[in-house]
Amino acid sequence: MSTHSVNVSGISPSTSEAQLHDFFTIDSIEFAEKSQHAVIHFEKSSAAKTALMLNGGTLGGATLTVASDVAHQDEERASNDPVEQSDKPRAGIAAEYLAKGYALSDRILERAIEIDNKQGISNRFLTYFQSIDTSLGSRTLGPDQTISGKVQSTVSSATQQAKSVDEQKGISKTATDYYERAIASPLGQKVRAFYTSTSKQVQDIHEEARRIADQHKTPVTSTGESGEKSDTPASPPASKEAGV
Repeated sequence: MSTHSVNVSGISPSTSEAQLHDFFTIDSIEFAEKSQHAVIHFEKSSAAKTALMLNGGTLGGATLTVASDVAHQDEERASNDPVEQSDKPRAGIAAEYLAKGYALSDRILERAIEIDNKQGISNRFLTYFQSIDTSLGSRTLGPDQTISGKVQSTVSSATQQAKSVDEQKGISKTATDYYERAIASPLGQKVRAFYTSTSKQVQDIHEEARRIADQHKTPVTSTGESGEKSDTPASPPASKEAGV
């Protein structure tokens, strides 16, 4: 069993193991329902570190205490390895939580920003994001072109044409579309900066969460403190590449 674990206490009696799996994106769990305590195991140390970021969040009306006796760290992995959820900026992960329907407190959002400032953005994620920028640019604007290097109005027009071609060819949607649509949007430059820069504010995370929700054509509503479900849509489906 993985050694990358966190202890979660203060779990509401109404919270199920399935809800814990959804909230923490768990690899495995030891859940003592009577004591409302769980030991959650992760394959990656960085995933455990993300879970600790959610300390003080609420789920099912109860405030969770997320702790560990181990100081979990982000791993250094080869840039050509598949990009995983824990490789993304913590602010980006927080935005996904908000868009998925959990209301996170400003303190948790500040904690996400603090981690990004301290750790920087994963080189693997930066490489992955740049590859999307380049591949989309080549497809919409021509060889050796990037989305970030062009005026957004030009990008929007070209991307719409590329989308029509993709649909005609029956190209299936993938999780990568999430980022492609984001950086090809009118706010593309701002979105790109959000995922590739550590300079963020709490409001930036809320804006990104609203953008994610808008892409799913469902309005975002806010509720409660941190971790409570609201009437927002699920975040983009998981993928082996980006975990979004």
